[in-house]
Amino acid sequence: MVGDGDERAPPDAPELKRRRKSPRLAEAAEREREAEPEPGSGGAPEGGELGVVSPDRLTRPPIRACRAAGSSSNFLLPENPAKEKAKDYDGIEPKKPVGHQPSVHAPLKESKADFFEKSQEHHSTTLQSRSKFRDQPSIVKQSQRLAKKGGGSKSGFQKGWTLLVLAIVVALFYVGWIGMPSLLDTTSSSRNTQILQAFRARMDKLKETYQSQDPNLWRRTHVFLEKHLTASHLHTEPAILLFTAGQEAEKALRCLSNEIADAFAFSQNATAIKINGADKAEMDSDNVKMEVDNELSSGFSKGKKVAVVHRFELLPAGSTLIFYKYCDHENAAFKDVALLLTVLLDEQSLGKSLTMKEVEEKVRDFLGTKFTSSDVPSSYNSMDTDKLSGLWSRISHLVLPVMPEKGLPVEGCT
Repeated sequence: MVGDGDERAPPDAPELKRRRKSPRLAEAAEREREAEPEPGSGGAPEGGELGVVSPDRLTRPPIRACRAAGSSSNFLLPENPAKEKAKDYDGIEPKKPVGHQPSVHAPLKESKADFFEKSQEHHSTTLQSRSKFRDQPSIVKQSQRLAKKGGGSKSGFQKGWTLLVLAIVVALFYVGWIGMPSLLDTTSSSRNTQILQAFRARMDKLKETYQSQDPNLWRRTHVFLEKHLTASHLHTEPAILLFTAGQEAEKALRCLSNEIADAFAFSQNATAIKINGADKAEMDSDNVKMEVDNELSSGFSKGKKVAVVHRFELLPAGSTLIFYKYCDHENAAFKDVALLLTVLLDEQSLGKSLTMKEVEEKVRDFLGTKFTSSDVPSSYNSMDTDKLSGLWSRISHLVLPVMPEKGLPVEGCT
């Protein structure tokens, strides 16, 4: 009987010592061989070398003594092959021969670890690429915003410069626009001052000559004509004055009206137009109308600023309608001029006690009688009440009475 501590035969022994086996032992050995995995199969223990037979397998399994029931003889039985096999595996650590190759499982484990690491690396790389891909539109948008911001700053800078230049141009234009009228106003004001000074100087001399006149005549004449002179570029209507007197002041009426007209013209470096109604009294009304129109239009067109029409009441009635054209409040042909009309009444004298309103009514009645008498046929060229009313409203802006003067020169005032 071979014990557990039997010495094992080396793996390179040429042959084993043959022993006699009983049929039972042979059968047990056969079962053991069938139970053992074949070389190269997957049943080899992990860590063992493929195709190498363990040295323990070269020895027979341990045999223990047994006694059959009812018999006194002993017989030997091998121990449990499974237990023996377990003992072989548990108690023996196989030696690795020279040139030992790593087992199949170790490379598999290493390859699994590598594969896991590579998978993690690939996953992290994929995540990074995806995050980069996701972030790319935002980066592009951010770059576009930055570009737009830069372009916007440039465009804003350009717009700022453009607005600054426009503001400067507008300011210069505004200053020029405002400054031009100011310059014109300054020049005009200086010129108006000179005109007024010249006019007042001449009027002061006339006061010394015509000392018998009512102070209201000078005051109202001054105000009326000076207002027209100072509004040289804003005229809306011509200045119309009507002087009237009785028979005793005929010479003063003529001379004073001429002097005032000359003073007005002199202040503006011009001359006066003078028309004598007595010279046209016997002429045809249409012809007189045409002549008066030509004289006034020609004289004003050439720069003359004032006209004197003496003895207005002696003009043919129809011819006086031409003054609609020159004395209208809104549609006068020339608005920067002055017209002085004189009317000599049939009365010998005008009382100094008469008011201006009474003088005005006396002149209106006198012209109505003169131009609309029953012996004058009613026609297109003649004067009627309605036409006279329209004419009177145009020539009666200011009616001033003239008093007789003593010491006037016999000649030189015609």
